[in-house]
Amino acid sequence: MSWFQAAVLVAIMAVCTFLTRALPFLFFPSGKRIPPFITWLGKTLPFPLIGMLIVYCLKDLTPAASPYGLPEFLAAAVVCALYLAKRNSLIAIAGGTIVYMILVQRVFNPG
Repeated sequence: MSWFQAAVLVAIMAVCTFLTRALPFLFFPSGKRIPPFITWLGKTLPFPLIGMLIVYCLKDLTPAASPYGLPEFLAAAVVCALYLAKRNSLIAIAGGTIVYMILVQRVFNPG
């Protein structure tokens, strides 16, 4: 990838990020009532999305071959335990990610 292509790619990502942050404020300005359907989506969608993320993260496991999915399941258990202990999603996600990286790179590293 050339320097120009990389710069265009970064610019496109910056514009898309800005638009995803700004558009809700344009469609739903302060003081204006949010439509009930949007409120319902905000209350309902997080749970199925988390379920989809879990399925996506665990879809390529091979329980019949080493390491038998142990790093993934141990990291998921750490996420659950940290969330139950701290009630903070960011701490739970960060802790699970750190544990997973340590397990994959140090403990279950075949090389």
